[in-house]
Amino acid sequence: MYNERPDIRNRVIALIVIFVVVLGALGIRLWSMQVINGKSYAKEAKANRLREATTIAPRGRIFDRNGKELVSNRSTMAVLAPATIVNDKELVKRLADVLSMTSAQVIEKASTQKESALELHQIAIDVPMKAVSYISEHSSEFEGVEVQARAVRTYPNGSVAAHILGYTGEISDTDLNSEDFKGYNPTDIVGKTGAERSFESVLQGVRGRRVMEVNASGSPQRVIEETPPEPGQDIYLTIDLGVQKVAEKAVRDAIKDANNKGYKANAGSAVAIDVTNGEVLAMASYPTYNPEDFINGISQETWKKFSSKKSNYPLTNRAISSTYPPASTFKSFTGLTALNYGLATPNTTFVCRGLWTGLGKPWGKWCWNHAGHGTENLRAAMMDSCDAYFYEVGYKAYKSKKESLQKMARSFGYGSQTGIDLPGEVSGRVPDKKWKAAWNEDYPEYKKWLPGDSVNMAIGQGDMLATPLQIAASYAGIAEDGTVYQPHVLKSVLDSEGKTVLKAKKKVAFESEASASSIHIIQNNLHDVVALGTASSAFRGFSIPVSGKTGTAQKTNQDDYAVFTAYAPSNNPKYAVAVVIEQGGSGGGVAGPAARQIFAKLFGKKVNHVTATDNSR
Repeated sequence: MYNERPDIRNRVIALIVIFVVVLGALGIRLWSMQVINGKSYAKEAKANRLREATTIAPRGRIFDRNGKELVSNRSTMAVLAPATIVNDKELVKRLADVLSMTSAQVIEKASTQKESALELHQIAIDVPMKAVSYISEHSSEFEGVEVQARAVRTYPNGSVAAHILGYTGEISDTDLNSEDFKGYNPTDIVGKTGAERSFESVLQGVRGRRVMEVNASGSPQRVIEETPPEPGQDIYLTIDLGVQKVAEKAVRDAIKDANNKGYKANAGSAVAIDVTNGEVLAMASYPTYNPEDFINGISQETWKKFSSKKSNYPLTNRAISSTYPPASTFKSFTGLTALNYGLATPNTTFVCRGLWTGLGKPWGKWCWNHAGHGTENLRAAMMDSCDAYFYEVGYKAYKSKKESLQKMARSFGYGSQTGIDLPGEVSGRVPDKKWKAAWNEDYPEYKKWLPGDSVNMAIGQGDMLATPLQIAASYAGIAEDGTVYQPHVLKSVLDSEGKTVLKAKKKVAFESEASASSIHIIQNNLHDVVALGTASSAFRGFSIPVSGKTGTAQKTNQDDYAVFTAYAPSNNPKYAVAVVIEQGGSGGGVAGPAARQIFAKLFGKKVNHVTATDNSR
């Protein structure tokens, strides 16, 4: 018994020592937390209490060359809410009722993953003032819900210049992953097409910064600090609003003229450019659309309508994204080929009997004038648009084995993008031996380049394709003695104080190898086409001398396409215009009068809608 007491005493002492050690360790830990790491934990606590978000910046405005607003911003009201509202069914229901939405729609908007955790989600935009007032007056019933002013795009001229301006929309995942949109926010509104897309980098502003205090559940309580967003920069385009309006009306008038003549015309385009620097004054495409349809996101029904064959693809900018046979407007370049490569002289004559049999009677080809034009030199052939004359030149080009037609066409920009600063431009096509072999890779019997291919190309048919912009630019090249300037729509960029920080410079896109003498001869012939030839009906009484060429393109199972292109004044060229009317019939009878309207506006003359009777090709 007595021997057990020291053992018990030792155990008690050990327990006391352990208790003291543990208590000391806890004390040291507590002291460490309070004294040594106190600042660090205080910082973390503050960080848990504050959250940072960004605010949207207004986009820069777009003006025409004379300072007239083409795209601006208007203030509208948006209702925003934190993602946490999805947990409050009653709040969701109240908000849905006020905004004329379903609860499911509100939850969908509040549940999107694009916003950061503390970013407010946009539930609705363009909210009626009645709904805004109700939410503001009953704020206690809409905890966490905010009403904010937002800037959205507005288009003072409606659908005018829609294809040039383009439309905006929420940034896509594809865009977010590209270098062009590095640093963008997942909820940013960006340019999708047209100038909105081309000049996105200057139109897009800099987002603001917002620091908010949140409660334990993460819901925003109040704004602690806010830095306002910086608006995007304004830009001036080369477009002239007045000329643009006339160009669009001219295309519509031409379509009506064609319909009245029994053709199935339902689409078309027109381009007007400054031949001395490449500035685009107008670019019309019909059918068209209103960019405002895209402001709040487009419905599937509307998108389907815009993308359907039945509506004739109104989103397509036909001036740069559609290709057509240039038809007889290409005869100028066939003539240049003949002169430049020694295939004919200005005085060389061929006899047109209506049916051309240069490849043999089984492969006879008709001139548009089945009665024949008789003996024609180059000047007469251009004025009459005689197919037989150019069949002969095309056949000579084939026999030379030098692909001279192709070389001449490419030297004026055919088969290549012009480099215009708008998205969606296509290259067109200049067919040759290599192309035909590749195109018919699976059909060996069609791979060989034949005489008929060159003959068809000589009159702008066969597999030759061009955009209306290429056609206009190529004639601007003739007007400028072989120099084709790169077409562009940007004129200048302004900073936040309205000062010009960037001016577009003219660039040479193509430089033709055609001799000065050859070009001079074609220039004279083009003047005679309008003064005395197939375009004379369309320009009768017009006070400005115009040089141009009519064309009527043939397409299988469709009515002929009307094509006309010209530059003016003939003696000191300033502007070039091209018009294409799909299934419009005669170039001289339908497209020519449309071009006249555009030229009249360009030169400050009275704009009259005239009718013409030319039926040539």
